[in-house]
Amino acid sequence: MRIAMIGSGAAGSVFASYLRRGGADMVLVDRYKEHMDKVARDGMDFTIDPDQHYHLDGFETACSPDGIGVVDAVIFLTKATQLEEAVKSVSPCVGPDTVLISLINGLGNEDILLRYYPAERCMIGSGSIGTVLDGPGKCTSYPNFGVIMNFGPLKENERVREVGLQLQEHFQTGGADARYREDILPLLWWKIIKNSSHSPVCAVLRLSVGDVDKDPYGRELYDRIIREGVAVAKAKGVNIMDAEDFIKHDIEQCSENPKYINSMTQDMCWKKLPTEIDMLAGALSEQGKLYGVPTPTCDVFTLIVKAIQGNYDKQIF
Repeated sequence: MRIAMIGSGAAGSVFASYLRRGGADMVLVDRYKEHMDKVARDGMDFTIDPDQHYHLDGFETACSPDGIGVVDAVIFLTKATQLEEAVKSVSPCVGPDTVLISLINGLGNEDILLRYYPAERCMIGSGSIGTVLDGPGKCTSYPNFGVIMNFGPLKENERVREVGLQLQEHFQTGGADARYREDILPLLWWKIIKNSSHSPVCAVLRLSVGDVDKDPYGRELYDRIIREGVAVAKAKGVNIMDAEDFIKHDIEQCSENPKYINSMTQDMCWKKLPTEIDMLAGALSEQGKLYGVPTPTCDVFTLIVKAIQGNYDKQIF
Protein backbone atom coordinates (compact mmCIF):
# COMPACT_ATOMS: atom_id res chain seq x y z
CA MET A 1 0.00 0.00 0.00
CA ARG A 2 1.36 3.43 -1.00
CA ILE A 3 0.88 6.02 1.74
CA ALA A 4 1.60 9.75 1.75
CA MET A 5 2.53 11.16 5.17
CA ILE A 6 1.56 14.84 5.05
CA GLY A 7 3.55 16.49 7.81
CA SER A 8 6.73 14.52 8.43
CA GLY A 9 8.19 16.26 11.44
CA ALA A 10 8.61 14.37 14.70
CA ALA A 11 5.28 12.51 14.83
CA GLY A 12 5.02 12.01 11.06
CA SER A 13 8.55 10.66 10.81
CA VAL A 14 8.09 8.27 13.72
CA PHE A 15 4.79 6.83 12.49
CA ALA A 16 6.09 6.67 8.92
CA SER A 17 9.09 4.73 10.22
CA TYR A 18 6.88 2.18 11.96
CA LEU A 19 4.88 1.81 8.75
CA ARG A 20 8.01 1.49 6.63
CA ARG A 21 9.41 -1.19 8.96
CA GLY A 22 6.10 -2.95 8.46
CA GLY A 23 6.44 -2.98 4.66
CA ALA A 24 4.44 0.08 3.62
CA ASP A 25 5.48 2.11 0.56
CA MET A 26 5.94 5.54 2.18
CA VAL A 27 6.08 9.03 0.70
CA LEU A 28 7.11 11.66 3.24
CA VAL A 29 5.90 15.21 2.58
CA ASP A 30 7.19 18.13 4.61
CA ARG A 31 8.43 21.69 4.08
CA TYR A 32 11.61 20.91 6.04
CA LYS A 33 13.73 20.45 2.91
CA GLU A 34 16.95 19.48 4.68
CA HIS A 35 15.13 16.63 6.42
CA MET A 36 13.42 15.48 3.22
CA ASP A 37 16.70 15.58 1.26
CA LYS A 38 18.57 13.67 3.97
CA VAL A 39 15.95 10.89 4.15
CA ALA A 40 15.80 10.59 0.35
CA ARG A 41 19.58 10.40 0.09
CA ASP A 42 20.60 8.41 3.18
CA GLY A 43 17.44 6.94 4.69
CA MET A 44 16.01 7.34 8.21
CA ASP A 45 17.77 6.51 11.47
CA PHE A 46 14.91 5.36 13.69
CA THR A 47 15.19 4.73 17.44
CA ILE A 48 12.53 3.14 19.62
CA ASP A 49 13.48 4.16 23.16
CA PRO A 50 15.53 2.95 24.87
CA ASP A 51 17.63 0.50 22.89
CA GLN A 52 16.12 -0.39 19.49
CA HIS A 53 17.94 1.25 16.60
CA TYR A 54 17.08 0.82 12.92
CA HIS A 55 18.21 2.26 9.63
CA LEU A 56 15.38 2.44 7.11
CA ASP A 57 15.74 2.99 3.38
CA GLY A 58 13.24 3.20 0.55
CA PHE A 59 11.34 6.37 1.43
CA GLU A 60 10.19 8.77 -1.24
CA THR A 61 10.19 12.40 -0.11
CA ALA A 62 8.79 15.71 -1.32
CA CYS A 63 8.26 19.22 -0.02
CA SER A 64 4.68 19.34 -1.37
CA PRO A 65 2.09 16.82 -2.60
CA ASP A 66 2.40 18.10 -6.17
CA GLY A 67 3.88 15.48 -8.46
CA ILE A 68 3.94 12.48 -6.10
CA GLY A 69 1.03 10.78 -7.89
CA VAL A 70 -2.10 9.10 -6.60
CA VAL A 71 -1.73 7.12 -3.36
CA ASP A 72 -3.89 4.59 -1.53
CA ALA A 73 -3.97 6.56 1.71
CA VAL A 74 -3.11 10.08 2.85
CA ILE A 75 -2.20 10.46 6.53
CA PHE A 76 -2.18 13.92 8.06
CA LEU A 77 0.23 14.57 10.92
CA THR A 78 0.70 18.30 10.60
CA LYS A 79 0.00 20.69 13.43
CA ALA A 80 -3.76 20.90 13.96
CA THR A 81 -3.64 24.56 12.95
CA GLN A 82 -2.18 23.53 9.58
CA LEU A 83 -4.66 20.76 8.79
CA GLU A 84 -7.09 22.68 6.58
CA GLU A 85 -4.30 24.02 4.39
CA ALA A 86 -2.85 20.50 4.17
CA VAL A 87 -6.20 18.94 3.20
CA LYS A 88 -6.66 21.49 0.44
CA SER A 89 -3.14 20.82 -0.86
CA VAL A 90 -3.41 17.04 -1.36
CA SER A 91 -5.85 16.90 -4.30
CA PRO A 92 -3.04 15.97 -6.78
CA CYS A 93 -2.44 12.68 -4.93
CA VAL A 94 -6.10 11.79 -4.22
CA GLY A 95 -7.78 9.32 -6.55
CA PRO A 96 -11.28 7.81 -6.49
CA ASP A 97 -10.28 5.15 -3.94
CA THR A 98 -7.87 7.16 -1.78
CA VAL A 99 -8.68 7.20 1.94
CA LEU A 100 -7.82 10.31 3.96
CA ILE A 101 -6.81 9.90 7.60
CA SER A 102 -6.19 12.49 10.30
CA LEU A 103 -4.07 11.15 13.15
CA ILE A 104 -3.71 14.63 14.66
CA ASN A 105 -4.67 14.94 18.30
CA GLY A 106 -7.51 17.34 19.05
CA LEU A 107 -11.18 18.04 18.41
CA GLY A 108 -12.56 19.23 15.11
CA ASN A 109 -10.20 17.49 12.69
CA GLU A 110 -13.01 15.38 11.28
CA ASP A 111 -15.00 18.52 10.51
CA ILE A 112 -12.13 19.82 8.37
CA LEU A 113 -11.87 16.54 6.44
CA LEU A 114 -15.61 16.59 5.80
CA ARG A 115 -15.48 20.04 4.24
CA TYR A 116 -13.57 18.55 1.31
CA TYR A 117 -14.21 14.77 1.23
CA PRO A 118 -17.17 12.46 2.00
CA ALA A 119 -17.33 10.58 5.30
CA GLU A 120 -17.09 7.27 3.42
CA ARG A 121 -13.47 8.08 2.53
CA CYS A 122 -12.26 9.48 5.85
CA MET A 123 -10.78 8.13 9.07
CA ILE A 124 -9.66 9.78 12.29
CA GLY A 125 -7.42 8.63 15.09
CA SER A 126 -4.88 9.58 17.71
CA GLY A 127 -1.71 8.24 19.24
CA SER A 128 -0.35 7.88 22.77
CA ILE A 129 3.37 8.22 22.19
CA GLY A 130 6.26 10.60 22.60
CA THR A 131 8.06 11.60 19.40
CA VAL A 132 11.20 13.62 18.72
CA LEU A 133 12.91 14.69 15.51
CA ASP A 134 16.57 14.52 16.51
CA GLY A 135 17.77 16.21 13.32
CA PRO A 136 17.53 15.68 9.56
CA GLY A 137 17.00 11.97 8.93
CA LYS A 138 16.80 11.01 12.61
CA CYS A 139 13.74 10.38 14.79
CA THR A 140 12.96 8.72 18.12
CA SER A 141 9.82 7.08 19.44
CA TYR A 142 9.02 7.05 23.17
CA PRO A 143 6.10 4.61 23.28
CA ASN A 144 3.85 3.92 26.24
CA PHE A 145 2.97 0.35 27.08
CA GLY A 146 0.12 -1.25 25.17
CA VAL A 147 -1.78 0.28 22.27
CA ILE A 148 -0.11 3.47 21.01
CA MET A 149 -2.45 4.30 18.14
CA ASN A 150 -6.18 3.93 17.56
CA PHE A 151 -7.97 4.93 14.37
CA GLY A 152 -11.26 4.26 12.68
CA PRO A 153 -13.82 5.39 10.11
CA LEU A 154 -16.16 8.34 10.10
CA LYS A 155 -18.52 6.04 8.21
CA GLU A 156 -17.79 2.32 8.04
CA ASN A 157 -17.58 0.80 4.56
CA GLU A 158 -15.60 -1.81 2.68
CA ARG A 159 -12.90 0.52 1.34
CA VAL A 160 -12.01 2.27 4.61
CA ARG A 161 -12.07 -1.06 6.43
CA GLU A 162 -9.69 -2.56 3.85
CA VAL A 163 -7.27 0.35 4.19
CA GLY A 164 -7.64 0.45 7.98
CA LEU A 165 -6.80 -3.22 8.38
CA GLN A 166 -3.80 -2.86 6.06
CA LEU A 167 -2.56 0.07 8.13
CA GLN A 168 -3.02 -1.96 11.29
CA GLU A 169 -0.96 -4.79 9.81
CA HIS A 170 1.85 -2.45 8.68
CA PHE A 171 1.97 -0.71 12.06
CA GLN A 172 2.01 -3.94 14.05
CA THR A 173 4.59 -5.61 11.81
CA GLY A 174 6.70 -2.47 12.22
CA GLY A 175 6.59 -2.65 16.01
CA ALA A 176 3.70 -0.31 16.87
CA ASP A 177 0.61 -1.71 18.58
CA ALA A 178 -1.97 0.18 16.50
CA ARG A 179 -5.62 -0.83 16.19
CA TYR A 180 -8.37 -0.22 13.66
CA ARG A 181 -11.58 0.41 15.60
CA GLU A 182 -15.05 0.72 14.17
CA ASP A 183 -16.13 2.77 17.22
CA ILE A 184 -13.33 5.30 17.42
CA LEU A 185 -15.00 8.23 19.21
CA PRO A 186 -14.55 7.09 22.87
CA LEU A 187 -10.84 6.51 22.30
CA LEU A 188 -10.45 9.79 20.43
CA TRP A 189 -12.11 11.71 23.25
CA TRP A 190 -9.92 9.94 25.82
CA LYS A 191 -6.82 11.16 23.99
CA ILE A 192 -8.16 14.69 23.60
CA ILE A 193 -8.95 14.95 27.30
CA LYS A 194 -5.54 13.61 28.25
CA ASN A 195 -3.74 16.08 25.96
CA SER A 196 -5.98 18.94 27.08
CA SER A 197 -4.84 18.17 30.60
CA HIS A 198 -1.13 17.49 30.12
CA SER A 199 -0.22 19.90 27.32
CA PRO A 200 -1.24 23.32 28.71
CA VAL A 201 -0.44 22.49 32.33
CA CYS A 202 3.09 21.31 31.49
CA ALA A 203 3.64 24.24 29.12
CA VAL A 204 2.52 26.90 31.59
CA LEU A 205 4.42 25.35 34.51
CA ARG A 206 7.46 24.59 32.28
CA LEU A 207 7.69 21.05 33.62
CA SER A 208 7.80 17.51 32.26
CA VAL A 209 4.72 15.30 32.39
CA GLY A 210 6.11 13.37 35.36
CA ASP A 211 7.21 16.40 37.35
CA VAL A 212 3.70 17.88 37.13
CA ASP A 213 2.24 14.55 38.20
CA LYS A 214 4.52 14.39 41.27
CA ASP A 215 3.54 17.87 42.45
CA PRO A 216 0.20 17.85 44.34
CA TYR A 217 -0.89 21.19 42.89
CA GLY A 218 0.13 20.17 39.38
CA ARG A 219 -1.69 16.86 39.73
CA GLU A 220 -4.80 18.72 40.87
CA LEU A 221 -4.68 20.87 37.71
CA TYR A 222 -4.46 17.72 35.58
CA ASP A 223 -7.42 16.23 37.45
CA ARG A 224 -9.66 19.29 37.17
CA ILE A 225 -9.29 19.37 33.38
CA ILE A 226 -9.90 15.63 33.16
CA ARG A 227 -13.13 15.97 35.15
CA GLU A 228 -14.31 18.81 32.94
CA GLY A 229 -13.44 16.93 29.74
CA VAL A 230 -15.20 13.74 30.85
CA ALA A 231 -18.30 15.75 31.77
CA VAL A 232 -18.36 17.36 28.31
CA ALA A 233 -17.89 14.01 26.56
CA LYS A 234 -20.72 12.40 28.55
CA ALA A 235 -23.01 15.35 27.83
CA LYS A 236 -22.27 14.86 24.13
CA GLY A 237 -23.22 11.17 24.41
CA VAL A 238 -19.73 9.70 24.13
CA ASN A 239 -19.36 6.38 25.95
CA ILE A 240 -16.26 7.24 28.00
CA MET A 241 -14.98 6.00 31.37
CA ASP A 242 -15.86 7.86 34.56
CA ALA A 243 -13.55 10.70 35.59
CA GLU A 244 -12.07 9.00 38.66
CA ASP A 245 -11.20 5.89 36.63
CA PHE A 246 -9.67 8.14 33.98
CA ILE A 247 -7.53 9.89 36.62
CA LYS A 248 -6.35 6.59 38.10
CA HIS A 249 -5.30 5.39 34.65
CA ASP A 250 -3.60 8.71 33.90
CA ILE A 251 -1.51 8.54 37.07
CA GLU A 252 -0.28 5.09 36.01
CA GLN A 253 0.65 6.36 32.54
CA CYS A 254 2.52 9.39 33.89
CA SER A 255 4.87 7.02 35.71
CA GLU A 256 5.70 5.16 32.48
CA ASN A 257 7.40 8.10 30.75
CA PRO A 258 7.92 10.77 33.42
CA LYS A 259 10.61 12.78 31.60
CA TYR A 260 8.52 13.34 28.47
CA ILE A 261 8.24 16.96 27.36
CA ASN A 262 5.15 17.37 25.19
CA SER A 263 4.98 19.36 21.97
CA MET A 264 3.06 22.30 23.45
CA THR A 265 5.75 22.74 26.08
CA GLN A 266 8.42 22.63 23.37
CA ASP A 267 6.49 25.16 21.27
CA MET A 268 6.01 27.60 24.15
CA CYS A 269 9.31 27.28 25.99
CA TRP A 270 11.83 26.83 23.17
CA LYS A 271 10.43 27.25 19.70
CA LYS A 272 8.11 30.20 20.42
CA LEU A 273 5.45 28.89 18.05
CA PRO A 274 1.64 29.02 17.97
CA THR A 275 0.18 26.12 19.91
CA GLU A 276 -2.74 23.73 19.44
CA ILE A 277 -4.62 25.04 22.46
CA ASP A 278 -7.73 25.79 20.37
CA MET A 279 -7.93 22.10 19.38
CA LEU A 280 -7.50 20.87 22.95
CA ALA A 281 -8.59 22.71 26.13
CA GLY A 282 -10.03 25.51 23.99
CA ALA A 283 -12.14 23.00 22.09
CA LEU A 284 -13.38 21.44 25.34
CA SER A 285 -14.39 24.94 26.46
CA GLU A 286 -16.36 25.50 23.26
CA GLN A 287 -18.03 22.09 23.48
CA GLY A 288 -18.84 22.79 27.13
CA LYS A 289 -20.67 25.96 26.11
CA LEU A 290 -22.67 24.02 23.51
CA TYR A 291 -23.77 21.37 26.00
CA GLY A 292 -24.13 23.54 29.10
CA VAL A 293 -21.16 22.03 30.96
CA PRO A 294 -18.95 24.41 32.99
CA THR A 295 -15.24 24.19 32.08
CA PRO A 296 -13.54 26.84 34.25
CA THR A 297 -10.08 25.26 34.29
CA CYS A 298 -10.05 24.73 30.54
CA ASP A 299 -11.26 28.30 30.07
CA VAL A 300 -8.47 29.78 32.18
CA PHE A 301 -5.67 27.67 30.70
CA THR A 302 -6.83 28.54 27.20
CA LEU A 303 -6.58 32.23 28.05
CA ILE A 304 -3.16 31.83 29.71
CA VAL A 305 -1.66 29.91 26.80
CA LYS A 306 -3.02 32.40 24.27
CA ALA A 307 -1.64 35.31 26.29
CA ILE A 308 1.80 33.71 26.47
CA GLN A 309 1.99 32.78 22.80
CA GLY A 310 0.85 36.26 21.82
CA ASN A 311 3.69 37.87 23.75
CA TYR A 312 6.76 35.69 23.24
CA ASP A 313 8.85 38.70 22.22
CA LYS A 314 7.95 40.63 25.39
CA GLN A 315 8.66 37.94 27.99
CA ILE A 316 11.06 38.91 30.76
CA PHE A 317 12.96 35.61 30.50
